[in-house]
Amino acid sequence: MKPKFLFPYQSRILGYVCIVAYLPVMVYKKILHHGYNNIGLKTQFEESNSLLNSEHILTATAVALVIIGLLLIAFSKEKIEDEQILQLRLDSLQWAIYFNYFILVASLFFIINMHFKEILLLNLWAPLVFFIVRFRWVIFRFNRLPQTEN
Repeated sequence: MKPKFLFPYQSRILGYVCIVAYLPVMVYKKILHHGYNNIGLKTQFEESNSLLNSEHILTATAVALVIIGLLLIAFSKEKIEDEQILQLRLDSLQWAIYFNYFILVASLFFIINMHFKEILLLNLWAPLVFFIVRFRWVIFRFNRLPQTEN
């Protein structure tokens, strides 16, 4: 069985580059603008209601870079993509969806002071991050098993 919708193996490097490109934006927002306040996430876009605000464009571009980077890392082929790897990928994706909805339901019931925008931001990245971590962990464990030849 050949995977149909996976990115080439080399695209994982581009994914890491996209995530690393986000770091200067995060530092800029945290240090220079104190990106968070006690009320919740506030940007100049929300305060000025200007559609073409440079701060909003910078934030949207950074978030898009992180999402693209996580997608490229999560769904790029392995060097050897066989049916065992595909099964591990499918299991990890299933666990990531379970984890995502568990976090969503728990945050809706137990986090009272958190705004819904933060919950949605968490659910935007949590499934991809959990999938990447779990899939890499399962691959690591799978590669450590002694290979028996029959």
